[in-house]
Amino acid sequence: MSNITHDTTLCRCAWVDLSKPDYVTYHDEEWGVPVHDDRKLFEFIVLESAQAGLSWYTILRKRENYRQAFDDFDPEKIALYDAAKVEELLGNAGIIRNRLKVLATINNAQRFLAVQAEFGSFDAYLWQFVGGKPIVNHWRTLAECPATTPESDAMSKDLKKRGFKFMGSTVCYAHMQATGMVNDHMLDCFRRDKVL
Repeated sequence: MSNITHDTTLCRCAWVDLSKPDYVTYHDEEWGVPVHDDRKLFEFIVLESAQAGLSWYTILRKRENYRQAFDDFDPEKIALYDAAKVEELLGNAGIIRNRLKVLATINNAQRFLAVQAEFGSFDAYLWQFVGGKPIVNHWRTLAECPATTPESDAMSKDLKKRGFKFMGSTVCYAHMQATGMVNDHMLDCFRRDKVL
């Protein structure tokens, strides 16, 4: 993410706290932009599954720590983590030190590689849930935006069937929003048309 100065007079989605420059940067440069790079999709799976039960901002602030702790989100390396590495991670104050979430990250890396092998890329697998192109929503208020959809339900069900952990429908929908599988920028948000 860049360090450009953001115009606070621009209209943004209501969830963006303008007092948090890193949050504004995330919204303005990343959120809702379609992602087709497997490593980046895996990064969001790691971060979204770590978020379960917490705020996204909590995870966003720890993102660089996660990048360092988890080998730059390399699923091939993470899939090989052993018990000693798990203990090392649980001693790292820069990440969420939850044993189940750490173990889920290792498990999900293994499952991720299996999906890549089956479909040729994780991108090909994931984007099938939205027919290969972003679903463009037309929300005027945050209250209209759902926490889950039939697409996130289907994604969650299939990921769980494949052995993924911490990938419930709400987490899947947040993942879809973050990676641009859905465009949930509010109608009056300046980023909406830019992402389109």
